[in-house]
Amino acid sequence: MARGYGEAAVAAVNLVKLERFAPPEAWRRAVARTFESVSSQEKGCPQGAFLGLCEEGLVVGVPGAPSGTYTRSVKNKQYAVAAVNILRRRASPVLPTPVTLWLEVQGGEWKQPNGQMDVVLGLWNAGHIRR
Repeated sequence: MARGYGEAAVAAVNLVKLERFAPPEAWRRAVARTFESVSSQEKGCPQGAFLGLCEEGLVVGVPGAPSGTYTRSVKNKQYAVAAVNILRRRASPVLPTPVTLWLEVQGGEWKQPNGQMDVVLGLWNAGHIRR
């Protein structure tokens, strides 16, 4: 897997499970290890997707939290949760690309993605999403 937000999400889950960091701190540490660019480390959309999945209790081994505890991002959380629901309903074992999944989440209308589906697919491929 290319170094990106999917890899950072998997690393963050491992930090939560193995080192007992809270999801927001685990994300900060994981992106700092994954990206040299500060702008990549601070990108809010993939962070909101990751923390939203954690908050909803969809990440195996990461305790869910009351709404608003991990992230204030509403849309990125919604996108990530919708993507998980799409993946759960798929009949095909072949996973979509991040762009294809994004289009499904957006109902076929184009809106610029920003790493949210990389987070979802990275966690899904690593077996970190509750099926």
